[in-house]
Amino acid sequence: MTAAPRPDRIADAGTALARGLQRITASALGPYQSAVIRIGFSATYLFFLLRELPHRHELYGPDSPWHWDLARQLTAGNDAFSVLLWSDSALWFETVYALTLLSAAALLLGWRTRTMSVLFMVGVLSVQNRSVFMGDGGDNVIHLMAIYLVLTRCAQVWSLDARRAARDAERGALGLPPRRDIAGPVLWAALGPVLLGATLMDGLGGTWWLPVLLWLLWLSAAAWWAVNRHAPYGQPRALLDVLANLLHNVTLVVIMVEVCLIYATAGWYKIQGSRWQDGTALYYPLKLDYFTPWPALSDVLASSGLMVMVLTYATVIVQVAFPFTLFNRRIKNVLLVIMIGEHAGIALLLGLPFFSMAMIAADAVFLPTAFLVWLGGRAALGRQRLLGRLPRRWRPAGDGGPPEVPTARPVPEGRGGTGEAPPHGGGGGHTLVG
Repeated sequence: MTAAPRPDRIADAGTALARGLQRITASALGPYQSAVIRIGFSATYLFFLLRELPHRHELYGPDSPWHWDLARQLTAGNDAFSVLLWSDSALWFETVYALTLLSAAALLLGWRTRTMSVLFMVGVLSVQNRSVFMGDGGDNVIHLMAIYLVLTRCAQVWSLDARRAARDAERGALGLPPRRDIAGPVLWAALGPVLLGATLMDGLGGTWWLPVLLWLLWLSAAAWWAVNRHAPYGQPRALLDVLANLLHNVTLVVIMVEVCLIYATAGWYKIQGSRWQDGTALYYPLKLDYFTPWPALSDVLASSGLMVMVLTYATVIVQVAFPFTLFNRRIKNVLLVIMIGEHAGIALLLGLPFFSMAMIAADAVFLPTAFLVWLGGRAALGRQRLLGRLPRRWRPAGDGGPPEVPTARPVPEGRGGTGEAPPHGGGGGHTLVG
């Protein structure tokens, strides 16, 4: 006969469960990792759009071989979404392209991150779904991460929103009210009619989740603004923080699983290929003109059979092994360094810089916090030294003092209609709308 569980074990299990729930609802985990993801993917797409600026009409605009009518037929069949298909006007294309550029830059800087993350998602989906045959594997990663970023609190640190919130906190410590937020409500009021018109005209694609998501984001921005204005320390604010933290943490786990799936599937598919089995797979792309921006360098590497074999097998081993090393910090960090080096090599040898940037940004979700804090400190110190060499009259306000080194605790973020709302009781972060 099986003995009943001991009461202390039941109590211990209940305590552990309570602590786990407290941890995932009380704070947004991985503030530095989510900030690096935000900066990495927005920078990747910003640089991509800038590089293709001279060729934008041929790639995604009115001069594209994938004509506007063909794109309309495809999206009608797969229920994809693209605001570029609302009109075939060249002016409309230029407007959308420019707004996508601006939203990527604003998201990179962390300005009005919740709103900019939504606009960035819309811009990425619109440009990519306009000409689905353009780009490489990095586009798929950016496509997914642009959606995930909307659901994360990715501006807790290293953002203009966090800086504005810190200044409001200083004003609060002096007994002064925070500066009045005008840009947030203006953005919210301007985007509402656009969303309403797109919904009424059936311009949000054929899926149900996108209109629901956009409306929830728009309405939640109003809820955050009202709570921050009328009950900043009440129970409604605490409830919103719990929901936002939970959504952020769940999304962060989804991003981690996504990265593991990318590497696991890539590794296991490589194992099935005969060229990967005999160790010669790397040789062939090094001999393709399309993938050799530096022919002399590619020839030197391809001429060494031993090096080709080692790199071929190492690529497979690292990709297959990585998901199984996440619970061993030292091995995981070693493989992270190897994979980042691998992507840097792909950018250099195969001429795929944006694919490599996207994958490195995705890998950043696993980087240790201590390293990211150190990296932020070095960046702040370098910025301070650079500003120190400028004449005093050219320095930005507030940059005359010692360098500000980030700590492991996120800076509180600002309040407002579409800015970053600080969690209840301190800390900072994104809200339900990104």
